[in-house]
Amino acid sequence: MENGTKHRILYLYQHLVRHTDAEHPLSTAELIKILEEQYAIKVSRNTISDDLAMLHNCGLHIEHYESTQNKYYYDGHAYDLAELKLLVDAISSSKFITQRKSDELITKLLTLTSAANAAKLRRHIYVAGRVKSDNEQGYYIVDALNEAIDTRRKIQFAYTNFDVNKKRYMTNDGTPYTVSPYTLEWDGDYYYLRGFCDERQSMRTFRIDRIAEQPKILNQIAVSPPEDYSPAQYSKCVFRMFDTDQPEEVQLQCHVSTMKYLIDNFGMDVKTEPIGEDSFRAKVLVCASSTFYRWLFGFNGKIKILGPEAVKNAYREMLQKALYEE
Repeated sequence: MENGTKHRILYLYQHLVRHTDAEHPLSTAELIKILEEQYAIKVSRNTISDDLAMLHNCGLHIEHYESTQNKYYYDGHAYDLAELKLLVDAISSSKFITQRKSDELITKLLTLTSAANAAKLRRHIYVAGRVKSDNEQGYYIVDALNEAIDTRRKIQFAYTNFDVNKKRYMTNDGTPYTVSPYTLEWDGDYYYLRGFCDERQSMRTFRIDRIAEQPKILNQIAVSPPEDYSPAQYSKCVFRMFDTDQPEEVQLQCHVSTMKYLIDNFGMDVKTEPIGEDSFRAKVLVCASSTFYRWLFGFNGKIKILGPEAVKNAYREMLQKALYEE
């Protein structure tokens, strides 16, 4: 096969992939014109029909509508428009991914559909102005964490926070943390690492965009996670992944209007018991910390703590501290 023929078939296939789908087919005449005007290749109707038939027979997803003028299109896109919209929205809204990385990822995603569909998606992308991470090391941090988890190695990294002037500073007096990484978890638009911290001698949670730079993977075997450690169960017990306490069972009295929120946070298997037409009791396994109490407070008394007494007292103390006193 001569190079000209090879180029013709490659250009033809490439154009169909990039510019057609079931809603945007091209006729034989249109394809002939495109090859001549864009690629300086002249071809007869019979030749191009044979090329298209060959591509179809090779399993390259070239389909056509039969009519007075056959129209051809590429039917092998891995994602349909609705699926790509979901992926684009997830990237757009993610606070962990920086603005620049969001733009790059979305541009790559748009190559997975036809040009017409990509144009539709671009009209509905809203990224600019959203709260996004400023840590451009995020990708490399996640890559290093995955490698450490896979190879069961400890990692070492510096962790950051912000001062009153919104400047980053190193926590732990600048001393890196040494951590046995167990799981990466997505929660509330952010990415978190859960593992055993040598310095604290306890399980800890770290927000990945606050890790200063790519962690160092140590030549030390990671500490094994507790036998009862369940990432799925833990994610139900915490609120926005800031909790460090061990989960405990808390009893709640709830108005019926809050049932959907209990299910959202704890799943359909949350333990509940009706106590009338408008209320129910619930038993939930939670890390009873300030983030849990803030969640309760948002229901304006429609969820009340029944026990344990220590949890009730801790909630009462937090509310008291929130009051401004002269």
